[in-house]
Amino acid sequence: MVNFFSEDIDSPNLDEDGLISWLSLVCKSEALILNEINIIFCSDDYLLKMNIEHLSHDYYTDIITFDYCYDKEVLGDLFISLERVLENAKTNNVLYISELCRVIVHGILHLCGYKDKTLEESSLMRSKENHYLSLYVPRET
Repeated sequence: MVNFFSEDIDSPNLDEDGLISWLSLVCKSEALILNEINIIFCSDDYLLKMNIEHLSHDYYTDIITFDYCYDKEVLGDLFISLERVLENAKTNNVLYISELCRVIVHGILHLCGYKDKTLEESSLMRSKENHYLSLYVPRET
């Protein structure tokens, strides 16, 4: 199950059913089961406050992932700054919806056990993101 929420910002117009099917496919492809994911859209300021309070990081980020997984069950919360996603889309000259999907699958891959602290981990994460993005054509509704 995937739940969508927003804090202090309007939710994006997403094809939620298509997104849920895609995220289920990602988990299944990683030999895991999508149990429950909460995707919470928020502002830069909201996520900065969370970053400081929960991770002691005093900088903006596009996503914070809270992992509650156990065994082969994928559970977690993805807090996503829509302002940061929009800025990243402009910087990288990609569509906003494409960047948003990249950030979402990035969070899901963290819940699947992938890390991105080292250059090698980051490279594998980007490769996985690109692979799964190639399996989904995002649509705004």
